[in-house]
Amino acid sequence: MQTATDQPGQTLRASVLNGQLPDRGAVTIGLLGRGIGASLSPIMHEREGQRLALNYRYHLIDFDRLGFDDASLPAVLAEARALGFAGLNVTYPFKQAVMPLLDGLAPDAAAIGAVNTIVFGQDRTIGHNTDCWGFAQSFREGLAGVAMERVLQLGSGGAGAAVSQALLQEGVRRLDIFDTDPARAHALADRLGRLFGADIAVVDDLAVPASLADGIVNTTPVGMAKHPGLPLSARLIAPRHWVADVVYFPLETALIAEARRLGCRVLPGGGMAVYQAVRAFELFCGIKPDAGAMTQTFQAALAD
Repeated sequence: MQTATDQPGQTLRASVLNGQLPDRGAVTIGLLGRGIGASLSPIMHEREGQRLALNYRYHLIDFDRLGFDDASLPAVLAEARALGFAGLNVTYPFKQAVMPLLDGLAPDAAAIGAVNTIVFGQDRTIGHNTDCWGFAQSFREGLAGVAMERVLQLGSGGAGAAVSQALLQEGVRRLDIFDTDPARAHALADRLGRLFGADIAVVDDLAVPASLADGIVNTTPVGMAKHPGLPLSARLIAPRHWVADVVYFPLETALIAEARRLGCRVLPGGGMAVYQAVRAFELFCGIKPDAGAMTQTFQAALAD
């Protein structure tokens, strides 16, 4: 497998920028992740940039497509900065791995313990997290009035850290967290407990927590095109549950489809995808975008 250090200073220029340097005066952004070919972030950002008369370019830096191993992350980050990128979005599986490579963290990222937006300043590289606000805004719009006494969350990685904080801020009284990596789940629960003094438990079996939960939230990559399937057994989902997913490609994940079939109130990952992009755009450009316009772009792209 290739690493980004095989050709220092040339890898992104050759494979992502088609051999060119970013235009002077352009706002050049990238998305770091794996299996991100279906991402709608480029069209949302670029269309909004066009609407605001900006020379805005958004590139996918897909480690799978490029054949990079995870150890290439520091070199890719350094190359992007050297090439003149204004910033980067970060998605699975790098939201936590990227943190030690940055000069500083904004309060949201520090509290959540994950970064999904990196801004390259003149002297410092700062990590932010727009996922928490993005999920909360989507939740308020899509699941207003649902019971929130007890929630079962699947996953405690970068997206899970942001979503769990949003859930607690929105009023969840008891949060049960399940992860195939129990140590990571315990670390998240301990951090949230210190921040919120909330009732949080790490669970190793899903049957009882699911039977007691008002809602179920998937923050794992299970359901993505690259990771198809259900993140929990379908028999654990009941019509009384509300069900949310952070995956948005495909928008109708197996989890959302099953929950919808049962008559549950559902929240697909599209709203979070749009609102995290809205906040990230503002961080990159210093200009507040039109959330409605970005939502329309997202929905039109899904319909194509």
